[in-house]
Amino acid sequence: MFIPSATITLFTLTIRNFSVSSIGEKLIEELEKDPKIRKRLAELMVTDSDVRLAIINAVLADVATKSDLEKLEAATKSELEKVEGRLRTEMENLRAEMKSEMEKLEERLRNDFRNEIQREVRRLEDRISALENRISALENNVNSIEERLARLEGQMDLFVKLFIAFNLPTLIAVIGILLKMVFS
Repeated sequence: MFIPSATITLFTLTIRNFSVSSIGEKLIEELEKDPKIRKRLAELMVTDSDVRLAIINAVLADVATKSDLEKLEAATKSELEKVEGRLRTEMENLRAEMKSEMEKLEERLRNDFRNEIQREVRRLEDRISALENRISALENNVNSIEERLARLEGQMDLFVKLFIAFNLPTLIAVIGILLKMVFS
């Protein structure tokens, strides 16, 4: 078959105008548009043993094996043990810190309570002192009243003695007169 040189030249120019990437893009666009073409391409790829082996090897590289899972399990277990150890240490630190804070708070409360009791005791002592002063003042008043009563008693005793002293002769005279009248 004879192909004229003009046709070959035109074909060469056409091929030169299409780059590999534009041919690839056209192929992808056609595959995206038509599901039948995609299905045919997949069937062709699966039936070819070399292509099928290449696909399987590519997929196997991403598939996790039992060994991979065991390694992952061991690594996860190791990480969990590390995290558990850090958590245990952190919890112990927190316990110690909480205990320290509670002891400080307890000491502050004790001091506050002690100070409050001391203030209350001072207040009671002041009230007792004021009460003692009032009692002393009352005792002084009672003593003063007792002294006045003692003086008054003395004055009354003197008054009774004077009354008797002045009235006794009169009384004896009246008794004498009455006795004369009765016996006369």
